[in-house]
Formats: sequence, C-alpha cells, structure tokens
Amino acid sequence: MFSKLIMFILLKYCHLQIVTYGVDDSRGLGRRFDGIGAISGGGATSLLVRHYPTKLRDDILDYLFKPNFGASLQILKVEIGGDSQSGEGSEASHMHNSWDENYYRGYEWWMMKEAKKRNPDILLYGLPWGWPGWIGNGTHNPYYNVNTTAVYIIKWIQGAKKYHDLDINFVGIWNELAYSIEYIKTLRRTLDQNGFHDVKIVAVDGGFEIINDMLKDPELFDAIEYIGVHYPGTESTEAAFNTGKQLWSSEDFSTFNDNIGAGCWARTLNQNYVNGLFTGTIAWNMISGYYNGLPFIRQSLMTANSPWSGNYVINNPIWVTAHTTQFTAPGWRYLKHNSGVGKLKNGGSYVSLVSPDGKNLTIVMETMTSLHSVCFYQQPKFNVSLQTITLQLKGSFAKIDKMALWYSRLGYDGGQTEMMKYEGQVDVKDGKINLNLYPDMVVTLTTLTTGQKGSHLNPPQDKPFPFPYTENFEEYNETEQPKYMAQQLGCFEVHISTDGNHGNVLRQMVLEQPVYWTAADRLKRTANLIGDYSWEDITASIDAKTGKEDKWYTGVFLAARVDRGGVKTRKFRGIFFYLYPSLQMYKLTSDIGGKSVLKFGAAHMANKGWNTLKLILQGYQVEGYLNGQYLFESDIQNVPLTGFVGFGTSDYGYADYDNLAIYNSEKVTRQNDPEVLYFVPRQ
Repeated sequence: MFSKLIMFILLKYCHLQIVTYGVDDSRGLGRRFDGIGAISGGGATSLLVRHYPTKLRDDILDYLFKPNFGASLQILKVEIGGDSQSGEGSEASHMHNSWDENYYRGYEWWMMKEAKKRNPDILLYGLPWGWPGWIGNGTHNPYYNVNTTAVYIIKWIQGAKKYHDLDINFVGIWNELAYSIEYIKTLRRTLDQNGFHDVKIVAVDGGFEIINDMLKDPELFDAIEYIGVHYPGTESTEAAFNTGKQLWSSEDFSTFNDNIGAGCWARTLNQNYVNGLFTGTIAWNMISGYYNGLPFIRQSLMTANSPWSGNYVINNPIWVTAHTTQFTAPGWRYLKHNSGVGKLKNGGSYVSLVSPDGKNLTIVMETMTSLHSVCFYQQPKFNVSLQTITLQLKGSFAKIDKMALWYSRLGYDGGQTEMMKYEGQVDVKDGKINLNLYPDMVVTLTTLTTGQKGSHLNPPQDKPFPFPYTENFEEYNETEQPKYMAQQLGCFEVHISTDGNHGNVLRQMVLEQPVYWTAADRLKRTANLIGDYSWEDITASIDAKTGKEDKWYTGVFLAARVDRGGVKTRKFRGIFFYLYPSLQMYKLTSDIGGKSVLKFGAAHMANKGWNTLKLILQGYQVEGYLNGQYLFESDIQNVPLTGFVGFGTSDYGYADYDNLAIYNSEKVTRQNDPEVLYFVPRQ
C-alpha cells in the first residue's frame, strides 16, 4: 500500500539525501491568502447543470461548494451577461435595452444562491464579457458614456441584493479587453455613492499593463483593490510586487480535466504564490455544463453535461483543489518565503498558511512532474524525483505535536491514482516531520481535524440526448431560458404569445449588435442550438414568426448538422434553411453567414405571421418544406455529416418560435407528406 510508504523514512531509502525545510513564523508572515475559486460563465459554461434532476443537481453542487466535502470553493466568479457570445454561448443581460430591467434572467443568480446556501462565506465576483448594444450607443465601445456603464453595473449589484439577497464582493472591468481609466474611477465613485464601499474592484482581468497607469494616477491606484491577471504561468512582475496590492490570477487553468490537468492545477495553486505572490487563483471554468462538440470541453474542475441521463463526473481537479480549500480560508496568511514557502530541492513546491488567530497551520506540498502537469499555456521544463524531506516546525509552531496528513497521487501510464486519502495523525517529534515525497503527488499537513473526501451515490450511466425530441415551451415561466437550449448568439427567452393559437413561445430579444467580446457577434445573426453533435439523418421542424413592431423584415432559419458553436460560431457549418417572409423568399446555405448558397428562390406560401419550417435529411440529400408544402431539395455532398439542430434570425430583431420537433428521417414519407422519399444514398 502506498500509504505505508509515505510515512516516516524507510530504511530502504536511507541513501537519499534528507533536505530540511523550516516552517517558522518568527520572521513574520507573508501576504494574506484571498482564496481559490472558479468561474461560472465566459460563457454559458454552467448551462446544463440546472436541468439535472433535483437530487443529482444537489449532489453536483455539493462537490463544488459544500465546505469540507469536495472542492469547497472559496470564490465564485460569474459572468455579468451581455447578450453576446462569450465562450460556450451567450448569457442574458439584466438590461436588454435601456428601458428594460429583469433580475431573474439566466442562471447565474441561481448558481450564486446555491453556492451561498452551501457556504455562506463564499465570496462573489462579477465580470462582464460583453455588453448589450445600447451601452455603446452604436460605437461598440462600452466606455462611450462611463456614467451609463457604471450605472449598468451598479444595477446588477443592486439587483443581486434586492431580488436574491446576494452581496457581491468584487467586480471587474471587461474581460481581457480594453480598459478605461476614467471608467474605473467613475465605477469606484458610483459604487461609493450607492453605498457599496465594500464592493472591491479587480482590474483588469487581462495582463499587467494597468500597473504603469496606476503608478501615475493616485485616484486610479486607490480605486483598484486587486490586480487581476489571466494565465500568468505562475510568474508576476517586479512592478506588480512593488505596488503592494494583492495580486490575483483571476482566470487560470483552462486545461482538460484528466490527470495531467489535475497536475497542472496542483502545480498552479502552489506556485502561483511561490513564484508570483498571487494570493487568489480562479479556474476557468468551474464545470463543463455545456454540450460535447462545443469548444474547450472538459477544461474545467468537473463535468456535468448530461442532465437527461443524470450522469456527471467528479474529475480529479476537484480533489486537488480540496487539498488547499478544505484546510484554509480567505484571511489566512502565507508564511514568508524560505520560512514555509518555497521550491523543493528535487522538484515541486510547498506553501504554509496560518489562521488569523495563529492557532492552525496548513502545509501543502506538490511534486508535479513537467510531463504530467502540462497546462494549455507554455511552461518551463523541470525535473522532479523521489525525495526525503524534513519539515522543521519553529516559532509558535514548535509546540505542535500532531498534524493530520492527506495525500493524492496521480497515476499515469497505468499507474494507480489515489485522491484525497486520509493517512491519519502524524506525530511531530522535536518539531520534525519526516516524509518521502514521490513524483506527481499533493500532500497536505494540517492541524485542522476537519476535511473529508465527500461522496454521494454514484450517478446513473450516461446516455444520448433524448430522441425523438419535442418542445412547446408551455412549462416555463416568463423570461425563462428553456432546458437544453444553448443560445450562441442573441438571447432567447420564454414569453406569452399574443396569438391565441400559441401559448408560450420562445422569443429572440436582442435588437442591436452587442458590444461583443468575440468575433462571432460580427455576423449580426442570432442562433440557438440543441441536441446531439452526432445526429445525422433527422427531420427537424419549428414554427417561427418574425416581429411586427421592430425589424419586421428579419429572416428566420432552421438548421441541422450544425458542426460547432461557442467562440467558433462565426464559422458554423451545416444546413441552414433561411426564410424571409416579407420578401416571400428562401435560401438554403451550408454556413450561418449565408455565403455558401445551395439553393434560393421564391416562397409564395410564406405567411406574414407564423410559418412552419421543416428539414428532412438523409444521407447526402435534404428536402425543405414550408407550411406543409414541398419547397426544395438539394444535394449536400460538401456539408458536415452530423451536428446539432439550430434556429435563429438573419439579423437582430424580435422573432418567436414554437413547437420544435426532431425525429428520425426514416419515418418520413414523400414530398407534401406523400408516401416515399427518394434520397441519394451515402457511398
């Protein structure tokens, strides 16, 4: 058993050089520890989690937030939705337009409440990726009017408190894009004027470039509480150190969550402070709650993207996180370098943290090898080998006589993986603890007696998306986002139809191009996806109605075999059936942008109100129907063979949808619903 090897030095390893590391508070303490967290958003990363059956959903959330159970996250960072594509989809704004406010849209409010329900002390952080178009007043610049933008953020913070009793602790500027010095100062003043003195600004969720501006501008310097950078590779800058500000890696990790990803995360959590003095580290993303087939799948702490089956996976980054979070809290202090913080001689690192009252000590060590801790960004090559160490407790720690020992060992190439194993109490003799540290390990020593590797009943086996599938939107509340719908561009929410023949409908709400974060929104399209990336020969139909009051000329589309999404939405390929009712025209394309036209022509049966679009795909052939009548057929040799079903609009503007149906093409019969369909068979 590995557990027998980790304890005190065995004779068979006595030839190893023993290296002693002091753990001593007599020289004073290092920086304040601010916490470890993760991001829900950037964007729509938690979309599918809410749709799990209640018991399974609660289990998933326990692994993320419940103290002394799983990851026990200390910070939850969420996207302030901006009606624009921000990673895996678009998230709804609380203000689609300047005259509109709604603080129940989307699922981040729900996620924050679930986190607080489990851990009232978790810290909340909001950051916009994109902004509704009215903020930029047509300029695509969120700082067109800094007062307007500041009020928009204040309203989100006020809404969190008024409608959800959530206190926001931190707010950012604009994810990874340009900052405005005047806006940051205005935001700080506006926060203070509205009584939000305790809401601290993190800037700028990008690089270190703002530091030079801070050093030249005392008001800006005072406005920013935390310097937040993304993916620093554990390294900071001398200028950042010299500001004296707390430094955060406010977005990090973004690595596939297998054992190598867990190794990356373990090394990052320790070495962010050892190398860069980062006192807070936040993972993108918290949970893969988005479809397989979208970009960056499983670049998360855990995976839960099959609510129809109930299956989820507790990936090992969860337990790596627990090695620190279950035995510390924001407000603890690191020890000084070379007195409890530093690099291990034979590879790896160690950090020591002490509670505010000085009564508890936690030491976290990691020995991740270079090959087995590859992060998605560049990293140095280094060597790690078996090492025997002595921890010498000094200062106020000299009186400690026992410490609890937890370890994880990541296995590779068939090797055994053991995660979050409790080894019991280690006797401390003369202030010394002797350990063998093997490569690819995380070890925690702590005076705390809490902590556990929490567990629930195993989730059900995974299974495909339900098929056939129908949705009439009748079970949802006003402005709710329906289950399984993964909006990519624009914002789709349930509303009550003004047409007596339709009850609830799904309405596209965005009327102008957002101030976007990614190039996908340059398309000036809206799009929603659903289903299974492997769908091939299917029939899909939907009722669609374009708006009357605003942009009545907007076209709508139904799509199948859509091959991608997220930040790659701009390059959507598949089969796109566009209908322009006011023009009584249609177009069939193999791309969302409409440049690769397969067919086009008149659609005289198009109505000014509701229309029913239907696509029948089998092999390399597609047929299209409008309002029950045959409209076109086309060869589709050069389009994807599988993909999602989608629908949306050709421009920004209101459009309603109802009665989505997806089923097997083999059950379909000929044109105008005759008896036989003739398809070109796949070779």
